[in-house]
Formats: sequence, structure tokens, C-alpha cells
Amino acid sequence: MKKRTQTAMIALSAALLVLSGCGQTGGSAGSAPAASSAASSAAAPAEGANKVIIYTPTEDYLIEYMQQRLDEQFPDYDISLEYYHSGDLAAKLLAEGTDTACDIVFDCEYGYLQMLSDNFAEIGFIDNSQFVPDMQDPARKYMPVDRYSGSVIVNTQILQEKGLPIPESYQDLLDPMYQGLIEMPDPTASSTGYLFLKSLVNAWGEDEAFAYFDKLDANILQYTGGGSAPVKDAASGECAIALSLTFKAVDLINEGAPLQILFFEEGAPYTPAGLSIVSGHEQKQAVVDVVNYFYSDVIDDYLSTYLPEQIKVGQVNTTPGYPTDIPYADMSDNTPDVKEALLAKWDH
Repeated sequence: MKKRTQTAMIALSAALLVLSGCGQTGGSAGSAPAASSAASSAAAPAEGANKVIIYTPTEDYLIEYMQQRLDEQFPDYDISLEYYHSGDLAAKLLAEGTDTACDIVFDCEYGYLQMLSDNFAEIGFIDNSQFVPDMQDPARKYMPVDRYSGSVIVNTQILQEKGLPIPESYQDLLDPMYQGLIEMPDPTASSTGYLFLKSLVNAWGEDEAFAYFDKLDANILQYTGGGSAPVKDAASGECAIALSLTFKAVDLINEGAPLQILFFEEGAPYTPAGLSIVSGHEQKQAVVDVVNYFYSDVIDDYLSTYLPEQIKVGQVNTTPGYPTDIPYADMSDNTPDVKEALLAKWDH
């Protein structure tokens, strides 16, 4: 049975209704205090001053990696990374405004960060020139964390066993021979799913793109809530074709999964993701310490280990088997209002 998840859109609508009926509370953006190490604080901290709460839609193993690094660096801080699906995270922060327990939003897609920008502080203490121009936010309400792309990933072993050819285009995926063999993330619950939708809207026009997904629905086994779920299912043999995340496919291939990454003529859908500080929370020294630490050396290790697609000037991709010269799709006009309008039309 197909899983048709629309939780995120319902949550977003509820959040917008809440906002229309009441004002947001909390501090306003301002200049951040100078950074210092966690060990250098001489004054007794105020209650909760050493607690840092980070909301993130990123993968579980990336959360584990970041948690370990932060705990090692700041043993006297109480730092927690809390996972939410992208749409649920945005809905929660829309409803809460700056009066929220969240201090930092980590690895969230730029479209959501733009939608929430009024809730964020200017990050004036990080050198913006270290990032490539198309990753920079002139308002400095968010800093790059990574850039990730989607691709069509096939389990070559399953296709061979079934005597099916490797698809060469999006149109090929409509062939009835692939019925029940394809998974993709639900665009209303997953940023990755939305990227596939937006890339084809840009390539073909809105009407043709939605008509395409209406036809593709006949071949879909299930719509998943997370962007990496389809490729994980492809690796385990639950499906044969996944519209999913390139970096996760590379990880699974390097672990021995019989997967092949495909980029069709329309290019690889992609998005940058970033880090933001909730306005008013930049006054907490622990928050500034955590952000400064992340952009000292952690980001380089993070990128080289997990997501090597370029965000920094001079960045080198050293991940074994990671595609080079990825043909990125046209992802222009990817604004929050456009996204909201497109997702409102999605009914699968």
C-alpha cells in the first residue's frame, strides 16, 4: 500500500494560522559577542546558559557524528541535536517564532531558512569569504553547511534478475515494466522529494511536470518521509529504482551495495543547506562557541567525510567513488512562496 504523507503541509498550514492570529515574541537580530572557548568562562553561568539545543533534519549518522565532536570539545556544555523532518521543523519554528527552545538550526535547506529568516540573527562573526559566491547569504542570516544533490539510483542486480534495462531518462521510468519498483520521497515531507519536483517544473514547466508525476504514480511502490529512505530500500532490495540522495548512494556503494547512480538530461536536483541562529539566542556565549567551533575545522572534516559537494573556496573532493562534475539541474526561483504553491498542488 502506498504511503501518502501530508503531515508537513498540514503542520505548516496550522502554523501559519497561528501566526496570523498572534504576534511572534523574542529578541531581534544583532551583532554577536566575541567568541571564546568553552573552558575560558570565569563567571558563573546563568541557569541554562550552558545548554544548547540544535534542531536539524539531517541524517541520523550525521547527527551522531556532530554530537560526538561537540561533546568532545565542550564537556561542560549540555548540547543536544533534535531531529525533525524539514517541513515539521519549519512549521514548529513558524509557530514558536523566537520564543523557542531552539538555539541553532543545523543543515536545513536554504528554502526553509529563507522562509524563516525573520526569526534568525545576523551571523557577523563568521568569515563569509571562505564560501563560494553562490552559497553566500548577503544578509548573513545563514551560513553554508553543505550542498547535496539528488539522483536516480538503480539496483543493477534486481534489474538484471528481472531482465529489465537500466532506465536512461525520466520518461523511461513511466514504462509499466517498472510498476511497483520505484520509490521517491514525498515532496510535502522531504526536501529531497521537493527538489525532484522543482527541478522538473523548471525543466518542463509546471503543467507538464505535474502531469509526469501523475503518470509516475502508477509505478511508485511508496512515497517515503525521508530523502535517504528510497536508496536504503534499493540497497536492501525492497525496490529497484530510487529517486534519492547522491551522497547516501555513494556511501552504500562503498559498502558493497549493487547500486548505480544516474543523472538524466534534466540534471541533478540539488539544494544548499545551512546553519542559522535563532534571533536573541546569539547572546548566549555557548551558542557562539558552538558555531565558531563548527566553522573552525569541523566543517572541513564533515565535508571531506560525508558531503564533498563544493561549498568552500578551494574545497577538494576526496571521497572514493563520489561523482565529479555533477550536472546540476536548474533550481532557480526556489523561493518559499513558490515552494508553498507547488506543494499545495501535490496530491499523491
